[in-house]
Amino acid sequence: MTTTRPTVQLGLRANLAQFSLLVAVNALVGGVLGQERTVLPLLGEQVFHLAGYTFLLTYVLAFGITKAATNYVAGTWSDRFGRKPVLLFGWLIAIPIPLLLIWAPNWGWIVAANVLLGVNQGLTWSTTVIMKIDLAGPHRRGLAMGLNEAAGYAAAAATAVATGYLAARYGLRPAPFLLGAAYIALGLGLSGVLVRETREHARHEASTHTARADGRHDHLHADLTNRQVLVLTSLREPALSAASQAGMVNNLNDGLAWGLFPLLFATAGISVSGIGILSSLVLAVWGLGQLITGPLSDRWGRKHLITAGMLIQAAALAAIATVDTFTTWAIAAAVLGAGTAMVYPTLLAAIGDVAHPAWRARAVGVYRLWRDGGFAVGALLAGTIADLAGIRAAIWAVAAITAVSGVIVAIRMYETHPRTS
Repeated sequence: MTTTRPTVQLGLRANLAQFSLLVAVNALVGGVLGQERTVLPLLGEQVFHLAGYTFLLTYVLAFGITKAATNYVAGTWSDRFGRKPVLLFGWLIAIPIPLLLIWAPNWGWIVAANVLLGVNQGLTWSTTVIMKIDLAGPHRRGLAMGLNEAAGYAAAAATAVATGYLAARYGLRPAPFLLGAAYIALGLGLSGVLVRETREHARHEASTHTARADGRHDHLHADLTNRQVLVLTSLREPALSAASQAGMVNNLNDGLAWGLFPLLFATAGISVSGIGILSSLVLAVWGLGQLITGPLSDRWGRKHLITAGMLIQAAALAAIATVDTFTTWAIAAAVLGAGTAMVYPTLLAAIGDVAHPAWRARAVGVYRLWRDGGFAVGALLAGTIADLAGIRAAIWAVAAITAVSGVIVAIRMYETHPRTS
């Protein structure tokens, strides 16, 4: 007879202390990412004198490829070895990153640092997502993902602003990257000492899992191989595959913003600290907005928030490609962040709605494989178009792709939240 441990309870209130700790840990994960947002494009142009946007964006490409692949591995390893060991390994991988960025004698060191950053982000961010889904249970996933993603991206935004000011006052190196080193030390310490394993929560939910009343998920049983999970999440299951393509396009946008927005703003004579503010606006609205959009998706459902968010992002990108002043760019950046906030936690919540608890971690890994592959696609696409036709043409192209992605969600995805479907 199968039994469950009586101490295992699902829900945010029952797991408030551990959930709050994981929110703080993910804020540190986001801060490690944010240390590069303002400074690295300027470092490539002003210190290493890189010519050509495609070559400059090699660090985004390296980050995207390694983070996408590591997301998939993180989901599989989390099911096999547990969540906490994967989280700790991700923090250990991060230790050399600020040192490489500070002492890099050539651009190859920067690319190597971003390979490690991709592994770090894939392991740590994926694992905190999986652990929060484990703890939250089926009814408040939108809120859980909103809190998780808000913490990560708000910290990335704050760090982007802070590194912009540090760079303006003390230079592009080493001061901005010392902040990242502090985040890594604190994240490793908290994860090693205070974070607890959550795999038993997923097993408990699996033992009490009930099918949807409409029979929508009857074919998604517990006993699936890794290959079956990959195919379902990528192609066959309508909601999972629609979410995967939307996530990929969303981070295609972010790869563009990360690599080319600071250079576009610099062409208008914006200062380094001003570029830091503009770069952080997208992340700040994106991060804090998820505190609203995550819970809303628990009440209103997932599909319409995702569709509207993709279309709003497309409109904001078109505006950024058109305007040329600090104020108008700031407004467009805030709108872009709002559209992203509507999409980001909602896509993760939709994956959690559809995937069976027995293979949910692997489904999250596959989704994040596609989503963060968007960084690599965005770097190649945006860099190539920018070299051929300019930065604004690259932004227009990505705006069109984002609009098409929103239409795909509207046509292909069904409502996944059981209360609103």
